[in-house]
Amino acid sequence: MQRLGLSQTITQKLSPQQIQFIKLLQVPTAELDTRIEEELEINPALEEGKEEDITEIDSTEDQDFEEEKLQDISDEINVEDYIREEDYTGYKMQGDGVTEEDKDFPIPTLSSLNESLLTQLGFLGLNKYELAIAEQLIGSIENDGYIRRDMEAIVNDLAFSQNIETNFEDVEAILLKIQEFDPPGIAARNLKECLLLQLERKKNQSAEVDLAIKILDECFDEFTKKHYDKIIKKLDIGSELMLKDAVDIIIKLNPKPGDASVTSSKSQFIIPDFILSNLDGKLELTLNSKNAPELRISRSYSDMFKAYAKSDKKDKKLRETVSFVKQKLDSAKWFIDAIRQRQQTLLRTMNAIVHFQYDYFFTGDESKLKPMILKDIAEKINMDISTISRVANSKAIQTEFGLFSLKYFFSEGIATDSGEDVSSREVKNTLKKLIDKEDKTRPLSDDKLEKHLKAHGYNIARRTVAKYREQMNIPVARLRKEL
Repeated sequence: MQRLGLSQTITQKLSPQQIQFIKLLQVPTAELDTRIEEELEINPALEEGKEEDITEIDSTEDQDFEEEKLQDISDEINVEDYIREEDYTGYKMQGDGVTEEDKDFPIPTLSSLNESLLTQLGFLGLNKYELAIAEQLIGSIENDGYIRRDMEAIVNDLAFSQNIETNFEDVEAILLKIQEFDPPGIAARNLKECLLLQLERKKNQSAEVDLAIKILDECFDEFTKKHYDKIIKKLDIGSELMLKDAVDIIIKLNPKPGDASVTSSKSQFIIPDFILSNLDGKLELTLNSKNAPELRISRSYSDMFKAYAKSDKKDKKLRETVSFVKQKLDSAKWFIDAIRQRQQTLLRTMNAIVHFQYDYFFTGDESKLKPMILKDIAEKINMDISTISRVANSKAIQTEFGLFSLKYFFSEGIATDSGEDVSSREVKNTLKKLIDKEDKTRPLSDDKLEKHLKAHGYNIARRTVAKYREQMNIPVARLRKEL
């Protein structure tokens, strides 16, 4: 039975101006110019140049016009219409927010792997039937260079999508041709095939290469598990030195050939959002000048509005024109205010981070980094955690010690025997040093690493050791074993 009823609910609302500010806040400096250019193109009331004193727009001079004007743009909208999960990238940055890869600057610009392979395909001189198969195969290659789709599935794809009848043998014959393309190892169906494809190009160059091929071909499982004694016995290898030379060749191969398809030597450099200088022992923080563009409201549009406002309000077309001009002027004003608010928020947040991590920024010593999470900075400047997250995400600072992502400075705390909290980054550095100095013939297990760290005063669990090791892309002890 259906019933009608009334209920009250409380929902959070964001105004269009707030949404505009939030979107601008998470834009990195490198992309801000593009965003401003877009706004200049769509809003003729906004222009570049130093701001002029413009009398506040008054749309309430005439009560008749006030009743007829378009609904103000500041009508509120539901927060759910804007906020999505992806807007909170980096929200939970209690742990280290940056990996070793994130610290690498500059970032190389990669060419399209697909384009490179299609270019090489043009040199094979295939007929129309073979070309269709080849293009289907290349389209099935993933970003890391592997083709994991089953050959029978590709036969079916060709039949259903292109009405091409083929068979497993023809598809595999074309695949073997593509596997001869550069980069070496491309279009492999698994890791073993990928490594063997690379070694085949070096076949008969040396005894070590031939042994490496034999190891992968006949003892791949033993190799991946580093059971070297079993490999020596199975292949009847004369000495550990021969095995070591062959293994050295294998580990230098590229397990992800798709990542190596760089055909351009150009590099895209990270533009810092902040610049921190040490002037005679005093730290000085400044915003990148690109964050402070000179924007103003168009004088001609402002004058146009005043002229229209004094004219006959009964003309419908004129009222629509006045509403359009006012909308553009309001939008321009809001955009300029959002840019200003962006600058102030960026500086407030970064100043708080510098103050919190002052010892590190003054000395550059990583051991001086304090445990710091988003909540610490949010409470310090009385802002929401999500705002701090947006500032920290995709922003960078230039210091005298190098260029760093802001996420680099956020880390969780680990208790020591003395009762103090130290940054997890300090614990990671100690962990890395222990692994670097270990006997590679008998690498330390996570249990032993835990004991060593506790000996250094860090109260840490074995699962935390494993987590930090994985974050630093360091394999388990068995896979770190060397001959």
